[in-house]
Amino acid sequence: MAQSHDPPARPPDAVDAADPARAMPPWLLKAFVLAASTVLLFAGALWLLAKLKGLLLLLLTSLFLAFAIEPAVNWLAHRGWRRGVATGVMFLVITALGAVFFGVLGSLLVSQATNLVNGFPGYVDQLIDWINQTFGTGLSQDTLLTRLPTITEEISKHLSGLAGNVWGIGATALGVLFQGLGVLLFTFYLSAQGPQFRRTVCSLLPPRRQQQVLWAWEIAVHKTGGYIYSRALLALFSGIAHYLALWLLDVPYALTLALWVGVVSQFIPTVGTYLAGAAPVLVALGKSPATALWVLLFIIAYQQFENYILQPRITARTLDMHPAVAFGMVLAGAAVIGPIGALLALPVGASLQAFLGAYIRRYDVEDHPLTEVARPGVRERLRDRPRGERRQDDGDGADDGDGADERRQDG
Repeated sequence: MAQSHDPPARPPDAVDAADPARAMPPWLLKAFVLAASTVLLFAGALWLLAKLKGLLLLLLTSLFLAFAIEPAVNWLAHRGWRRGVATGVMFLVITALGAVFFGVLGSLLVSQATNLVNGFPGYVDQLIDWINQTFGTGLSQDTLLTRLPTITEEISKHLSGLAGNVWGIGATALGVLFQGLGVLLFTFYLSAQGPQFRRTVCSLLPPRRQQQVLWAWEIAVHKTGGYIYSRALLALFSGIAHYLALWLLDVPYALTLALWVGVVSQFIPTVGTYLAGAAPVLVALGKSPATALWVLLFIIAYQQFENYILQPRITARTLDMHPAVAFGMVLAGAAVIGPIGALLALPVGASLQAFLGAYIRRYDVEDHPLTEVARPGVRERLRDRPRGERRQDDGDGADDGDGADERRQDG
């Protein structure tokens, strides 16, 4: 009987090792481990960022406030004051201004509440007469009194529900108070120990990087100061304009309301404009509906004037930023992190623009009709010239008498 000469069977491992095409590359396992580690680290970073979002916003707000008061603190420190004392003095000045502001508004609120309670029956009569004359209805106080119990029951239900959530409201108020104290604490240390903090940061960097970091820090302080300066100017113009309008319309508490409009509309982002305009309209409504309507129309008109004429010019001068870019930065900041982002968008955007302007290389622009930025009279003169003889005009648009080449100096 013939014997079989088939080779003996080999184990699978031996087959894979003998066949290079089927063997797993040695780097593949390392690649899988590296990819899995990268994904896990990225997911962990996102989770940590979500958990620390509140703290990061608190630190960012504190840094912004420290930048805002640092010019004044530096001015006092250069005159022999200790930075801690100078920072404390700035805190006291800001607290005093805030106390005066809220004290004046508090007196206005108490006075208006007292007048509202005392004159409530007369207001009801005026409102009923206006509704009857306008809409041809036959309302009377008796009709309102018959429906008053139902309205009172609904209000009581809402108040009961609000009282049931008093624990949640108290916890929220306590959290806001804690965050406010945290902002003050971080702001104080970032300003009082600013040089020590910057030395600590620079000690981790080589000399060349230290110069860049200090230059960036100086720009951020300058731009933040420009932002506060622009807000203060806008608040001043707004307060003066609204005071004159309210005084001419004989609205009570014209100076207090003008102060409210100027401060709230400029230093509270997003909703500040609506909060600022509501108070004068309500106070004017106590005098007459016509006066309230005129006040509302003036507020809307001034808001358009400020948004399209006044604010772009002031922002462009103080922050050296194009008005369209400034408006876009505010929208972007509000969309990313809410009201705080709208508040911080302009100084952050101005600082980034200064950084990029220092590192991005720019080139001379070739002459072309699409790049002409001369005034209308100069543009017409350049258009009439033959294409090969067009020259750039100088900054004032005047021709040289000796026929020399005209050049425009770009500021």
